[in-house]
Amino acid sequence: MNEIDDDLLQQAHYWMRLTRALDDRGTFLHKQSKIVGGYFSQIGHEALSVAAALSLGPKDIIAPMHRDLGAYLVRGLTPRRILAQWLGRETGVTRGRDANLHGMGDLSLGIIGFISHLPASTGVIAGVAHGIKLKGEPRVAMCFFGDGSASQGLAHEAMNWASVFKLPMVIICENNQYAYSTPLSRQMAIEHIAQRAAGYNMPGVIVDGNDFAAVYRAAKEAVERARSGGGPTFIECKTMRMRGHAIHDNMAYVPKALLAEWEARDPIARIEAELRARGLLDDEKLAALLARIEAELDEAQAFAEASPYPDPATVTDGVYA
Repeated sequence: MNEIDDDLLQQAHYWMRLTRALDDRGTFLHKQSKIVGGYFSQIGHEALSVAAALSLGPKDIIAPMHRDLGAYLVRGLTPRRILAQWLGRETGVTRGRDANLHGMGDLSLGIIGFISHLPASTGVIAGVAHGIKLKGEPRVAMCFFGDGSASQGLAHEAMNWASVFKLPMVIICENNQYAYSTPLSRQMAIEHIAQRAAGYNMPGVIVDGNDFAAVYRAAKEAVERARSGGGPTFIECKTMRMRGHAIHDNMAYVPKALLAEWEARDPIARIEAELRARGLLDDEKLAALLARIEAELDEAQAFAEASPYPDPATVTDGVYA
């Protein structure tokens, strides 16, 4: 991480800690039956989502997924709005139309809400990137999808289109080993998903998705390449989701030894080890940061819980088809 300066490393640490604390708060609220429907934990993805989002400029476009909570936060969605979204309140991003991260976009922040079923966002962001190129704008579009989505046709179509037209697009593949309960080895015969990039004549980069510096360096290089007219880049981030597909899933299908291996590579523990080595973090500073984050989330939860549910009479507002 030596190439990452102290200020950026400290910023990343805050966003990663906020991401995990907000994720934990969501799990707690779901167990209290305050969040209805599905809840998707992103524990283990903090470095990946935060690093990728920090690599972008303020006018770039991003299409995160349900395990990219850090990207939403970095781009400007506040814990207030996210908690209100989870609780189905009028002040949530979709104004109570959904209770999780589905559709949680804000074009004023350059966020395209993610679309089920995956990898639908890849086609959308390819269209965005093509629009950027046609307008001659110095902007970049970034999308995310998982290892399971890599086996679907739309991912191929979007990457092929992006490469043919040399679109300013960065494609982040989150290889977290399992598409729900299906391991990668049952989906494809290749060892690395990034090997497929060669078929589209674009760079294919493999990085440790639990290493903030590795993801940031690869994403920054890809963003700069796209902005300069070099076309798209495919980045495979190898990581692991440390909870089930959704909160109902006990992930009994994952070998305990594999989980233990990835737990030892926890992205927050790794960035904190680097901060301590640089003399930028100690127990007192960490305790102060965690207390600050908990206070921030307490205030955000109070705001969300005090917010009204949407008026049923407005249920068709914003529906166009």
